[in-house]
Amino acid sequence: MSIEFRHVSKTFPDGTTAVEDFSLTIPSRETTVLVGSSGCGKTTLLRMINRMVDPSSGSILIDGKDIAEIPPVGLRRSIGYVMQNSGLLPHRTVADNVATVPMLTGVPKRKAREDALALLDRVGLDRALAGRYPSQLSGGQQQRVGVARGLAVDPNILLMDEPFGAVDPIVRDELQQELLRLQGTLGKTVVFVTHDIDEAFLLGNQVVILQRGGRIAQVGTPKEILANPANEFVADFIGAKRGKRRLRIDETGRGEDVLLVDAAGYAAGVLSADDARLVLTGSGPKSRSVSNKTDQAGDA
Repeated sequence: MSIEFRHVSKTFPDGTTAVEDFSLTIPSRETTVLVGSSGCGKTTLLRMINRMVDPSSGSILIDGKDIAEIPPVGLRRSIGYVMQNSGLLPHRTVADNVATVPMLTGVPKRKAREDALALLDRVGLDRALAGRYPSQLSGGQQQRVGVARGLAVDPNILLMDEPFGAVDPIVRDELQQELLRLQGTLGKTVVFVTHDIDEAFLLGNQVVILQRGGRIAQVGTPKEILANPANEFVADFIGAKRGKRRLRIDETGRGEDVLLVDAAGYAAGVLSADDARLVLTGSGPKSRSVSNKTDQAGDA
């Protein structure tokens, strides 16, 4: 399902304008990442899709239908939603947390619980955890349960509001890879909010860099943005002005793999020995990916 914002603005009762005249088309069955610093309106935009927040003006359409015509509760139950810190109900077991929304939509309890177990498999969790409570899980496990709950009604749209921001870097990397695997299998329309440009470039088919007030600084694929930042704000936000995206081979030491460093000399990734040979001899393709997941363009 595609999502379209048409000249959307949001001003809260205290007079704060979070979003001003925002227009964007979010393509179906791809991941669109809204990225920006705190206060840029990205979470407000996300929550307007399922009517947790209603716009002050403008309209939002899902497959051409104005969501203002859809009752909020029914809309929310048809859209998956995953938030930071998982948002699990502490007094319910893992299986019951995942089965909550299907049961609210009329799915019999037994089937909802059976489906919940299958979803635990899908997100890489042991079924033995089904009877535990959220407090008995690690942070990474809780987030996986949150993703399973978001997928429980098999939604066409999945909203993710900084879902991996509260876990340590190793777990965060695992969860990011899990999301990439799931999206490759399921093909949902995913709208993902983050303040981390590296995460945005890793996960997004389309990346939307926002400034305060929901103003779009640039929209494009990671490669397009890395290769051609639209302005100084974007160049600074992605680190291009500080040389963080321009990598070179470290000549001081060569192991089996070759170390890549940024303009300041800080380690940024490694290149396999075979790939390094191709680059050094000039016989390889112009653009080559490296282990640094942020450098989607390779030679950008």
